[in-house]
Amino acid sequence: MAETSASRPASTILLLRDGGKEIEVFMMVRHHQIEFNSGALVFPGGSVDAGDNEIVARADLYSGGEGLSEADRGFRIAAIRETFEESGILLARAKGTGTPVDARRAGELADRHRIALNEHKISFLKILDDNGLQLALDTLVPYAHWITPEGMPKRFDTWFFLAAAPPDQLGAHDGRESTDSIWVSPREAVEGGESGRFKLPFPTTRNLIRLAKQGSVSAALDHAKGLSIVTVMPIMTKTETGRQLRIPREAGYDGEVFEVGAVG
Repeated sequence: MAETSASRPASTILLLRDGGKEIEVFMMVRHHQIEFNSGALVFPGGSVDAGDNEIVARADLYSGGEGLSEADRGFRIAAIRETFEESGILLARAKGTGTPVDARRAGELADRHRIALNEHKISFLKILDDNGLQLALDTLVPYAHWITPEGMPKRFDTWFFLAAAPPDQLGAHDGRESTDSIWVSPREAVEGGESGRFKLPFPTTRNLIRLAKQGSVSAALDHAKGLSIVTVMPIMTKTETGRQLRIPREAGYDGEVFEVGAVG
């Protein structure tokens, strides 16, 4: 029997805004040369790294982390860092005043530091420290917890968070890990996955379907705050027509067994 690879801690944010008739979520197309989920439409996010844990140890660099374990703070810090790296959107406040970072300031910081941060020429900790910023951990609401199925060559232990996008922070893909970005309603994204317009990983699809039931950002956040998060690690089996995934019914995804093609 092949040895099961360990899952890497990771996190992702579903950034939300109210659209004309439906809520919209910020999504990006993964670069085709990226090994994991290449070409897929995904939410910004990625692995928790050592730098995130260094920020965990600096309580002056974040707010809203009261009552959270070090691991939970690490997941949230990684989610905010990855979102800034990949989209330029920053969920942070000015140290001392608690004033949220506005679109102009976020844009300035992205223009000055984003490329260097992506190239590992500067740390996120230094950016926060030098600019008197604190990450707004309390703006993130836990939404889901997924672990890649056993037997997959690359596995992640991923927390999904909801957050209201800061006013006028529109976001833009980095051109490196992602090649396009859009604000899209969850319904349209799911329909695009069904039609072939988009390539959607299975967890992304299930969370979009659940999110599409909410009519506003406030409703989505309130719903998430009332959730009891059930960890989902799909059990994958091969069938005559493709693959079948089984997930816990109590996780709240309107089903237990799903027929799928490729699994991302």
